[in-house]
Amino acid sequence: MLSRPMSSKRAILTASPRTEFGTRTTRRLRRDGKIPGVVYSGGEDATSFQVESREARVILGEGHALFDLQIEGSDAVPVVIKEQQQHPVRGDLQHLDLQKVRLDEKIQAEVVIELEGGDDAPGVKQGGVLEHVTREITVEALPTEIPDSITLGVSEMEINDVLSLADLVIPEGVTLVADDPSEITLVTLSPPRIEEEPEPEVETDPELIGEEGEEGEAAEAPEAGDDSSEEE
Repeated sequence: MLSRPMSSKRAILTASPRTEFGTRTTRRLRRDGKIPGVVYSGGEDATSFQVESREARVILGEGHALFDLQIEGSDAVPVVIKEQQQHPVRGDLQHLDLQKVRLDEKIQAEVVIELEGGDDAPGVKQGGVLEHVTREITVEALPTEIPDSITLGVSEMEINDVLSLADLVIPEGVTLVADDPSEITLVTLSPPRIEEEPEPEVETDPELIGEEGEEGEAAEAPEAGDDSSEEE
């Protein structure tokens, strides 16, 4: 259960200042392959920027917990992702919110959990279903010590095994932000799912229905000699 350490050389996201606003301007910006964004800096005023969507996808796709933002005309500053908004249908990145950080102050950040050895787990080989329940966790650390991801080994899991946050090995200098780690499920390995076969439909013979109906009518018919059938 290892962590993937943050690269010693931070990635740089190059952006340009954004001075025009409004719905039409934003739509035109996106059509031109750019993404609007805002970087927040504590008590200072937020700064709006625009960045090539391709470059933003590369930074986000690599899963950097910390990277530098360099807006044209300004020095690069260390930032973390505050929020990323995506299109509800296409999933395209629509807006990027970043938070400027100080490297000597601890921050809280979301870290991705990556599973390792799923195909080798005995329970999986027996047909069990491995489910990754919690994919991100919140940690607290200095920005330079926050790992890009934490790997959780599942190669020894048997059917009905459950791994919780308490089973995760956290890198030195990193603290979990959770009241009770044992109550947060990360991975489960459930028994094979057996699909129940539908019960065959019983076909009814119409002729039998008719015969039963006739027998019923015959039983209800008055017997010969019954006084109740004679007119007074």
